Amino acid sequence: MLFTTLSLVVFLPLAITQQVFDVQVGSGNLLTFSPDSITAAVGDTVNFHYFAKNHTATQSTFSNPCSFMEGGFDSGFMPVAENATEQPTFSIVVKNANPIWAYCAQTSPVNHCGQGMVFAVNAGLDGSNNSFQAFQNAALQIGAAAASSTASSGVATAASSTAPSSVATAAYGGVTIPPAPTPSVVTQAVTVGSSAWTTVYSSYPNSPAPTPASLQGNIIKVVVGGVNTLNFTPGFVQAEPRDTLVFEFQQKNHSIVQSSFPDPCRHMDGGIKSDFFPVAANATEFPTYNVTVNDTAPMWFYCGQQVPSSHCGTGMVFAVNPDQSSLRNYTAFQRLAEQLNGTVTAAAAGSNTGAAALSMRISGVAGVVLALGAVLAYLL
Repeated sequence: MLFTTLSLVVFLPLAITQQVFDVQVGSGNLLTFSPDSITAAVGDTVNFHYFAKNHTATQSTFSNPCSFMEGGFDSGFMPVAENATEQPTFSIVVKNANPIWAYCAQTSPVNHCGQGMVFAVNAGLDGSNNSFQAFQNAALQIGAAAASSTASSGVATAASSTAPSSVATAAYGGVTIPPAPTPSVVTQAVTVGSSAWTTVYSSYPNSPAPTPASLQGNIIKVVVGGVNTLNFTPGFVQAEPRDTLVFEFQQKNHSIVQSSFPDPCRHMDGGIKSDFFPVAANATEFPTYNVTVNDTAPMWFYCGQQVPSSHCGTGMVFAVNPDQSSLRNYTAFQRLAEQLNGTVTAAAAGSNTGAAALSMRISGVAGVVLALGAVLAYLL
């Protein structure tokens, strides 16, 4: 009996250290892996779940992000119908602690890798030479070079009109970010009920139509903060002109401040800026602040609280009408806010909070001793 007990004590920690990561490939019709970067240990499993369209998970190298690495893994193409209710999967097991680089090999009608559809396991820290952002930027530059070459040859294609022609830099910190989209000026007749008018506006890629849902617009509620949480709920919304955003301020002391994508945590000149709204922990009624949406352009916001630390720097940001199919999506905006404020670590960037991921990591001798003690206490 003693031998059986000790065997259980010795092998139990080993059995519970392995983690399963679920990665969505192309979900929401986006050219993304979600999450796009994880931190994993030897023996962990990565399950790729494929959504609509036709994607791959193909291993590459940091220096050649959009080319198959000889001897690496390749899922092959996984065509999935728009109305599919089940997704095919492809799995890999992490064999060592070295970084793993991967991309989607689809090139029709555009080069998915060149649009930034890449993935990494155990990438370097943000700001390092082998960070995930550096890897994705290298992929973007491949897409930009291909688009530039196509455009110079005089052949107009979908890739040349949608792929970024360059990369940009954040307002400070030297961080490379996707280039700003180029809007087109559109004149459009709008009819709502018995009312009709003509509007001239700047139309951004994948922005909503300029037609309001009604003359009064819709009411969209956004919760700011709450008990033990620093976030906006939801993190982003799609809104039409005349819609009203009702920000409901809950526990702690938050604000809503308009910023810009390349400068996520600083007030944009002339932008919206509320006061701070202190709310007691036991409050049952909450103050609100309203913002009326006037056009369809993306809008970026953050909480301006700096005490005891930057709320924006922890990712407390919000967006209206972000283009979720582009690299300037909500997640990229949130990640940039965290990165510029120095709160991103490899562990945080790679953590998997999905319901399918369950793990208990035990590090070093002290961790093993604590685990053994806990099991012995339970058995005895």
